[in-house]
Amino acid sequence: MNNPLSLSVRIAEGFLSKEESILNLDELTVLTRQAGYDAICMRASQLGVHSSIVDLTTGIKTIEASRLPVTMVTGNFDIVYNNDCGPDCLQHITPFLDLAERLNAPLVRVAIKTDDDIKATQRAADEAAERNLSLVHQCHTLSLFETVDACESTVKKINRPNFGIIYEPANLEICNQPYTGEVFDRLAPWIKNVYLQNQRLTPNGAVTLDTWCRGPVSFDLIPVHSEHGIRFESVFSELQRIGYEGPITVHQSAQPGEGPLETAKRSATFLRTIMHAAP
Repeated sequence: MNNPLSLSVRIAEGFLSKEESILNLDELTVLTRQAGYDAICMRASQLGVHSSIVDLTTGIKTIEASRLPVTMVTGNFDIVYNNDCGPDCLQHITPFLDLAERLNAPLVRVAIKTDDDIKATQRAADEAAERNLSLVHQCHTLSLFETVDACESTVKKINRPNFGIIYEPANLEICNQPYTGEVFDRLAPWIKNVYLQNQRLTPNGAVTLDTWCRGPVSFDLIPVHSEHGIRFESVFSELQRIGYEGPITVHQSAQPGEGPLETAKRSATFLRTIMHAAP
C-alpha cells in the first residue's frame, strides 16, 4: 500500500480539551514533516470557520510553504465534539465549503444525528458537488454512524455520490461492531478517509464514552504502535483487498509521557511498516 499518510492536528490537542492547541500551525507543519507524514488533516483548533481572515491567510501561507496537502477539514468545534449542535453545519454549509476550498481540501467532515438531518445533508452535498467537494461522516458514537447497519442505511438514504464515510475502527469497536471483514464488504463503496487511533477496552478504563447501542463504554487510550488494541494488520489487509487509495489519517492526541513529535513519529513508523507489508 502506498496511501498518503496524514496527521490530524489533534496530535496537539488533549483528548477532552479539543479547542486549544499546544502547538501553532508553523510548529505543527514542521512536526508533521519531521515525523514522516505526507499530509495534514485540519481541525478547528488550528483553522476553522471561526478563523479571522488574517489568521486564515497566514495559515494558508504556512501550509503552502510546508507543501503539505490538507486531506480534510473539520470546520468547527460542534462537529469535533459531536454534540447536539453538530448538524447545524448542514444548514449553513457554505462557510465550511469556503474553508475547504481555501485550503484545497477535498473532504469536509459533518455531523448527522437524526433522520431529520437527511434532507439538509442532501442539500449540503449538492452544494458541495458544485465545488467538486465531498462531505464525510466518521463512524462515531451517538450519531447515525454508530453501527455498520446504521452507516449503510444512512448513506443509502442520503444517496449522493459525493457523500461518504470516514472508516474508524476504534469507534466501531466501542459500539461492539465488526471493524474488519463484513464492514468492508458493506461499506467499501463509501469509504473516503480512514481515521486510526488505538485503545484497549476495559471496565475500569480512564475514558468512558456513551453510546446509543450499548450504553457507556470504558477504555484506555494506548499508543498506535501498541500490540494490545486495534488489529491494524487486519485493517490494512482489508483496505488493500478493497483497493482503497485514499488517505490514512492518524487521529490521536499525544500519549502520556511522550511529546507530540515522539507520538507522531512512532505512529508513522509503525503504520508504514504495516502498510508496506500489506499483501
